[in-house]
Amino acid sequence: DLLRDEKIAPGQAVNVCVPTGNFGNILAAYYAREMGLPIDQLICASNSNNVLTEFLREGVYDRNRTFYNTISPSMDILISSNLERLLYSLTQDPAEVKHYMARLAEVGRYQVSDRVKGKLQKRFRGYCCGEPETRQIIRSMYEKHGYLIDTHTAVAFSALEQYRQETGDDTPAIVASTASPFKFCSSVLAAL
Repeated sequence: DLLRDEKIAPGQAVNVCVPTGNFGNILAAYYAREMGLPIDQLICASNSNNVLTEFLREGVYDRNRTFYNTISPSMDILISSNLERLLYSLTQDPAEVKHYMARLAEVGRYQVSDRVKGKLQKRFRGYCCGEPETRQIIRSMYEKHGYLIDTHTAVAFSALEQYRQETGDDTPAIVASTASPFKFCSSVLAAL
């Protein structure tokens, strides 16, 4: 669609923003990039359970925090199982990854090496969005564009907006809309 609408040229990189808790869809985008798809930044959007945001910014994964039941429930996760796959891809060292996972099991926390943190921060950016902002994004997207989005997609649009404000990067972006707004009727209607 971006090529058809002449928003990008063939081979031009785009950014991808994914609402995630378990890190699966954003990991798939990372793998696609590794296979040659022209993706620059991978923007990880989290709700109030922002363990991934902290991890991507600080290199520390800490599940020892308050767990929130939110209006974007598919992202209500404190242990992102697919993250282990990314760590292996970045390190190619099963012993290092095993150490991180053992620390997570033993004390609920691990800190990656500076080398891994650098690789993470080169490609990934993390942002989070609370309930009031999620509702506001649903409403504004519908008012401005006549497009109805679900609660998870709203978190992603918030993350993309935060990323653009922070970096000034206006690279065309794809937001992975991973759910139907009709699956979350009461939350979406309340937002509208």
